[in-house]
Amino acid sequence: MKLMEFQAKSLFSRYGIPVPGGTMVESVEGALEAAEKIGLPVVVKAQVMTGGRGKAGGVKLASTRDEVRTHASAILGMDIKGYEVKRLLVDPAVKIARELYVGITMDRGRGCPVLMVSGEGGVDIEEVARKTPEKISIVPVDPVMGLQMYQARRAAFEVFAEKKKAMSAAKVMLQLWSCFADCDCSLAEINPLAELADGRIEALDAKIVLDDNALFRHPDLAEMRIPQPDELKELRAKEKGLSYVGLDGNIGCMVNGAGLAMATMDLVKHLGGKPANFLDIGGSSNPQKVIDAMELLLSDPGVEVIFINVFGGITRCDDVASGLVEAVQKTRLDLPLVVRLTGTNEDEGRRILADAGIEATTEMRRGAELALQRASGGGSA
Repeated sequence: MKLMEFQAKSLFSRYGIPVPGGTMVESVEGALEAAEKIGLPVVVKAQVMTGGRGKAGGVKLASTRDEVRTHASAILGMDIKGYEVKRLLVDPAVKIARELYVGITMDRGRGCPVLMVSGEGGVDIEEVARKTPEKISIVPVDPVMGLQMYQARRAAFEVFAEKKKAMSAAKVMLQLWSCFADCDCSLAEINPLAELADGRIEALDAKIVLDDNALFRHPDLAEMRIPQPDELKELRAKEKGLSYVGLDGNIGCMVNGAGLAMATMDLVKHLGGKPANFLDIGGSSNPQKVIDAMELLLSDPGVEVIFINVFGGITRCDDVASGLVEAVQKTRLDLPLVVRLTGTNEDEGRRILADAGIEATTEMRRGAELALQRASGGGSA
């Protein structure tokens, strides 16, 4: 779960990380009131779940009330990489002497969290990593022991020669680690961590990604979720006990079991097709799940064919078949349907489908091939 900048900064402040005293607003009048309270000049920043806001015109300096009004009016409603701006963060403007980057994330290759520090802040860190990787210091962190003071100091002295500034930066790194570990983050990032003209260190931007699988431990953080349009479907699926991730293909996949779902997607790709989703109905024998899953697939306008791949273990094929027949009748399905059904009670399951005029194969590859043919307008095979 991603947090918006104003939320991430609020979380940072709980851990003592110095952040500007900004205000989140949702209207032009709100931006004017915030600017008056903070004092001009201010920075008006779009709040969206993506980067590149500055390049898109979503971050503007305002020195007068008229500029605040102009910038807030222009940014609200702006489309930035497919995200509509509905909120603004009004921050006090500061004089920046230098911009750095500090982030903590999980490194799957090393199998542990890593602290990343660079003197090249304020830009896309991915570009720095690609063009000048030597400018990024990477410090593996023992997940049990946590980030140690000596590690933070060493990393800070990589970017600061002056002891006082290095110690201030090291303190921020340790505070960032506490936030990362306590909140079960998968990413906690400050870009830029700014050295101000008066020598202070301040986090001018903030990015946090929380581990969805750990949110049950943090109900207060879970309440901070601001669902984006592309997340609403996944959240609805989760409420119904389904695991769903939308993709950009045209073959809707309904599968029981995450492993089989991944294998199904791999096979579709291997045969030259494009799966429209990852959809795992789980291992239960609840026909309602099949109905809910079918409605979920049909809500995607890009789906041209539905491929149902069920291997009955805990999941009974006859229950899946009953749910499928009911779903087809309820939704008045007008898309091609391909079913692969095998496993527990498969004979009864195929009989139920046959009685409803639905043919089922027992071979996964054959099912995938049929799905590709029918998605491309090839008809039945």
